[in-house]
Amino acid sequence: MAIPISSPPAPTTPAIRELPRSERPRERLVALGAGALSSSELLALVVGAGTTGGSALQVGQALLAGSAGSLRRMAMRPVSALTTTPGVGIARAVTVHAALELGRRFAAESRDDGAPLRSPRDVARLFAARLEDLPVEEFHVAVLDAQHRIERDVTITRGILTSSLVHPREVFREAIAERAAAIILVHNHPSGDPTPSADDRVVTEQLVAAGRLLDIPVHDHVIIGRGRYTSFAEAGLL
Repeated sequence: MAIPISSPPAPTTPAIRELPRSERPRERLVALGAGALSSSELLALVVGAGTTGGSALQVGQALLAGSAGSLRRMAMRPVSALTTTPGVGIARAVTVHAALELGRRFAAESRDDGAPLRSPRDVARLFAARLEDLPVEEFHVAVLDAQHRIERDVTITRGILTSSLVHPREVFREAIAERAAAIILVHNHPSGDPTPSADDRVVTEQLVAAGRLLDIPVHDHVIIGRGRYTSFAEAGLL
C-alpha cells in the first residue's frame, strides 16, 4: 500500500517587523541615508504597510515590477493603473503619485534660484524634470527680466497644442503685467520626440509676430522630449 507524500508547505516571506533591524527599510534609511535603499525599499516606506498577502516590501516590489522596474514609467501611469497591483488601493496609489511628483519637483529645483537662463540647454534643464514624462502636452511661458532670470513660469494650456488654444492674449497677459523684458516658450512632446510639428511652427510664428508688436521679444521656443530637446533659436526657426 503506497503512503501518500504530502507536499512541503509553501515558503512564506517574513513581515518587515520580523526582519533583523539592520535589514528593515526604515532603520536602514535612518542609519545609512535614503540613497542606500533600493527603489522597492523606498516604495515600501511610501506605502507604509503590507497586506494579508505580503509585506510592504513585497508591495513595493510589485509596484516596481508592474512598471518594468522604472520609476519614470510608474509616474506616467494613471492612478487607476497602480491600483491593479495587489495591496494598492486608491489611497496608496495617490500617495505613490504624490511622492513621485515631489521627486520631479525636487529635480526641477536643482538649478539655483535666480540664475539667468543663458542658453536653450539651461531652459531644457529647468523644465525637463517636470515636462518630459507628462502624458499630455503642456505649454508654458517663461517670463524673463532684463537679466534673463525667470520672473514667472506661466502654464498656458494643457492638452493638444494648436493655435486656437495658445492665443497671444493669454501668452502675453502675464508678460505685460510683469513688465517682461522677453519671454521663452516651452512645451513638451509626450511621444518623446522633440521635432517641431506644423502646429508648433504656426503657433511660434504667431507669437513671435505678436511679441514684435508688443515690444516683448520671444527669445526661443524650446520643445522638451525624452532626454533631449529642440530649440527654435538654435535651429534657426525664429
